[in-house]
Amino acid sequence: MLARRIIACLDVRNGCVVKGINFGQLRTAGDPAELARRYNVDGIDEVVILDVTATLEGRGTLTETVRAVSKELFIPLTVGGGIRSDGDAAMVIEAGADKVSVNSAALADPSLITRLAQRYGSQAVIVAVDAKAEGSGWTVFARSGQISTSRDAVEWAREAESHGAGEILLTSIDRDGTRSGFDCRLTSTVATAVSIPVIASGGAGQFEHFLEVFTDGQADAALAASVFHFSEHPVKDLKEYLHGRGIPVRPC
Repeated sequence: MLARRIIACLDVRNGCVVKGINFGQLRTAGDPAELARRYNVDGIDEVVILDVTATLEGRGTLTETVRAVSKELFIPLTVGGGIRSDGDAAMVIEAGADKVSVNSAALADPSLITRLAQRYGSQAVIVAVDAKAEGSGWTVFARSGQISTSRDAVEWAREAESHGAGEILLTSIDRDGTRSGFDCRLTSTVATAVSIPVIASGGAGQFEHFLEVFTDGQADAALAASVFHFSEHPVKDLKEYLHGRGIPVRPC
């Protein structure tokens, strides 16, 4: 069984790391480079930078922040937010990213996924799916969770895979920042519908939540932000907890 990955997310706005609830109510959580430096030492497996207002403000990702963070890391770095074209992706790759995450632009033009996969390889292309529960399923939202696309999250994940996505970054808008636990039903439904890795996001608050999403949720990786930013749950302790319960994890 492949090791499950623990991923730290840096939601960045105006050069600072922020964290909110349900994609809103943002508060400052620190400097991106300083947090990256700590995570590199603490044993985080990967880091994701999401420029949370780039799409809303109609600009590209802050490449200066990407450069500063990449200098602190010896682990994979994914960058998303404001990547609307091949050129935007090239800029963040050149700035030090190992992978790119696309969201709204991929919904508008799925061929972007294919072009990036052909250029960098599928392993370097993540499609972010922001989903909100509606009825018996989940609807995909674009533009930082502001606009409903009326698209089914499971079907969109399948389509993204068919276009060449190497991973799905699946965020439950309902659970985001609540610390009430990942949406394991959403995660498992998507994970069983695709053959590529699914990264669960939204709701991490306790060690038990990670265990649940790796077992009940069938996630390949779990992403969290505030529980790591504010040093409430040391990564080493989390990995020891998971290892002790039979979940394969990478050593710190």
